[in-house]
Amino acid sequence: MSRDCRLYLITPPILLPDFERQLAAALDAGGVAALQLRLKDVPDDDLLRAIDRLRPIAQSRDVAFLLNDRPDLAVKSGCDGAHVGQTDTPVKQARKILGDLTLGVTCHNSRHLAMEAGEAGADYVAFGAFFATQTKEPPEMAEIDTLKVWAETMEIPCVAIGGITAENCAPLVQAGAEFLAVVGAVWNHAQGPAEGVRAMLKAIADA
Repeated sequence: MSRDCRLYLITPPILLPDFERQLAAALDAGGVAALQLRLKDVPDDDLLRAIDRLRPIAQSRDVAFLLNDRPDLAVKSGCDGAHVGQTDTPVKQARKILGDLTLGVTCHNSRHLAMEAGEAGADYVAFGAFFATQTKEPPEMAEIDTLKVWAETMEIPCVAIGGITAENCAPLVQAGAEFLAVVGAVWNHAQGPAEGVRAMLKAIADA
């Protein structure tokens, strides 16, 4: 089963001083549905400053700006929503905090967790990691069949995440992922982030 698939960018673990320029170039390459700001173990003030730097760049290009882990700060700072993991703010609590804003939930390789998230009000669920990734240590690897069965049977959109590149993404697109979440494939691309986005979009189209 193949659905329309779009790109979901996640920020790199460290934001360099010229990251605004890189982000603008990446988003101007087109086809990006959402940007998640994911900065771990930073003080709230630093996180809010990063939001103020990046949120206008995304929102002015009609790209949803989501904050990792912190639905409270997402509301406070004008984000479009938040993404929570299994050890972050509980889904029901995050849903209450966010109101009508977008809520995404990490579900690893578990359709059961995804169904619980959907029942608690998640707007999308994320499965992964599907491939080896240097961004974070996943508790387990996800199977493409988990994604495929979910896409075939459930209405809640699914995001595939974890080590995804232009070279390996085709099976995920074909399985029905509605979004591919990428980090290194864009920010570490040899020709720069804009070319990274273009390469991913071409791979999605070719799949």
